[in-house]
Amino acid sequence: MSAGGWDNFQGNAMVNQAQKIIIIEDDPDIAELVQIHLGDLGYELDWVGNGREGLERVEDNSYALVILDLMLPGLDGFEVCKRIRAGDKYTPILMLTAKSEELDKVLGLELGADDYLTKPFSIRELVARVKAIFRRIEAEKEKVSRENNDEYICFSNLEIFISKRKVLLSGRPIELTAREFDLLVQFATNPGRAYSRQELLDLVWGYQFDGYDHTVNSHINRLRNKIEPSAAEPKFIKTVWGVGYRFVEKDELEDES
Repeated sequence: MSAGGWDNFQGNAMVNQAQKIIIIEDDPDIAELVQIHLGDLGYELDWVGNGREGLERVEDNSYALVILDLMLPGLDGFEVCKRIRAGDKYTPILMLTAKSEELDKVLGLELGADDYLTKPFSIRELVARVKAIFRRIEAEKEKVSRENNDEYICFSNLEIFISKRKVLLSGRPIELTAREFDLLVQFATNPGRAYSRQELLDLVWGYQFDGYDHTVNSHINRLRNKIEPSAAEPKFIKTVWGVGYRFVEKDELEDES
């Protein structure tokens, strides 16, 4: 069956319009299997088999999740993920691929994928991963609502507008990736608290990626380069030797001024 024939597939369960999923996968058998099982849970599904067309769909529509194959015609999954993350809106991405090399997993996470599932996979595991992503998103929304009534944080010349996902440094907009922004908010809403790299992986990435400490390090380095007056002598994100990192407390900034 053609890609168009699978568009807007719906299961028998009642559809949750807020949880519309697109599958970008060139294997129609896998796409059909995923659509059947997620459709039965009430999700609304679109399917395309080409990376370029899939990217256009994501840019033109509001999806709650992208299930993205790595090896695609048109554009590969890495490039699709990179371009999605370069856009203004944040959409969770679950990478689905036959490749299992460590470098591919790391690169996928570095580009902003939320989770990674290697073929062959069980449908039960796929469903569990999808549900976990949606649970994390809801938990993050509740946390922001609970802890940041005005959704605005200011540390010296650094301003964070949480609901708008906007950051200003001395009044100048700072372009952050979705993961960099989430990492900054995690720090700024808990000033002074020391986090290990694994804790940051669990809290910000939403899944236990044991052994991927370098992912945290690289994101910290990029974030520092964007918000710190000197990445070598950070003002906001401090290194806690033997532990990990912490965000500066406001009285420390006052002492420096």
